[in-house]
Amino acid sequence: MLTLLAKLLKTLNAGGSPVQVSLGFTLGMILGLTPLWSLSNLVLLFVVTVFRINFTAFLLAAIVFSGVAYLFDPLMEGVGYALLTAPALQELWTTLYGSDLARLAHFNNTLVLGGLVTGLLAALPFFLVVNFLVKKYRQHLLAWVMKTKLMKLLKASKFYQIYSKLSGGALA
Repeated sequence: MLTLLAKLLKTLNAGGSPVQVSLGFTLGMILGLTPLWSLSNLVLLFVVTVFRINFTAFLLAAIVFSGVAYLFDPLMEGVGYALLTAPALQELWTTLYGSDLARLAHFNNTLVLGGLVTGLLAALPFFLVVNFLVKKYRQHLLAWVMKTKLMKLLKASKFYQIYSKLSGGALA
């Protein structure tokens, strides 16, 4: 747990551009909202590993939103059910179910479809908010955090030793 927290601090302090960090959090959110073993999550994992997206942010968001998803499962299942039973979309679902790849994606599962659609709809606003927060943290809050008594106490702890090893140096 301390290692993950240290990696998060490293990510926020200097772990790539704010866009890379924000994309990591956003794609992790989408992965966390959908059932783990789905084709869409495999695609997300592929995208994160191929493109320069912050993997620590992705992993942290996936863990957090996997827990949050349990609270919203009934809502996301309702979204999936509404989409699967919408008369206007029946022809689309019939065509997709005839495709082997779409059948592997399990879009006929209300939770998979509802979680993916909910995650995709929330992705842009979530990305914009996280990107704004990361930029503001780096501009204003980072210098203040480094001067607090808590940070001085933290620098004397085992946590700081783990952080130093991961970041290759000391905090600012």
